[in-house]
Amino acid sequence: MFDYSPFNRSSVGFDRLFRLLDEAANVETQAWPPYNIERLGENDYRITIAVAGFGPADIAIEAKGNSLTITGKKAEKADPSVEVLHQGIAGRSFERRFQLADYVEVKGAEMSHGLLHVALARVLPEAMKPRQIAINTVDKPKAIEAKAA
Repeated sequence: MFDYSPFNRSSVGFDRLFRLLDEAANVETQAWPPYNIERLGENDYRITIAVAGFGPADIAIEAKGNSLTITGKKAEKADPSVEVLHQGIAGRSFERRFQLADYVEVKGAEMSHGLLHVALARVLPEAMKPRQIAINTVDKPKAIEAKAA
């Protein structure tokens, strides 16, 4: 555990960053389901989660503020007459949370071959984008001629 209080005394507006660092240090390592975070371009990202055995109706994706939550709840067994001798494909419920940076938006999700792909993009508002500032020229003021009276 790291104490961020000296930084809090000498900085303003970084409290959210310090809170995120505290949360990241306290998170238990959860190994299931496995996932990848991929960078597809300068502003495009994708989270891929292995969800074998889950269908689109079993998964919920919620984006709220800077948090993305992906939840999977498997429906009850459809066929009680089937006897499972070995269950190697996990069907337990899960919840994965991801903290998104400012201006990162969820663009969509798709599922194929047992993988859930969640597309993300960083979209900067116009006010945050770099812009060129025009330089105006100012003419020299005219000198007043002094005449002897």
